[in-house]
Amino acid sequence: MIPKKDLPPCPVATTVGMIGNKWKLLILRDILTGPKRFGELRKSLAGISQKVLTDSLRGMEEDGIITRTVYAEVPPRVEYSLSELGESMRPIINAMESWGIAYKTIVGRE
Repeated sequence: MIPKKDLPPCPVATTVGMIGNKWKLLILRDILTGPKRFGELRKSLAGISQKVLTDSLRGMEEDGIITRTVYAEVPPRVEYSLSELGESMRPIINAMESWGIAYKTIVGRE
């Protein structure tokens, strides 16, 4: 997690810093429905590179938004799920989804 002294003074800027890029938001969207494996995320995120997905997942784990669970199997299985902090972002993502649906409805009338 980012030390409190390093967080921006604006709370909106803090939130944007945590989830403010396209891929992190879409990763959150996918994990909101339940734990996902790396391959599942890669397939659902058309256009994301393996490096960007890996970096995004690592950053989100470091920030405490997701948890990474490694199962002692052969081959190893790793799942990503929302942490308690990540769950607290559910209303934000749901509000973004609702706004997007409403916007598409308005634009569709024009």
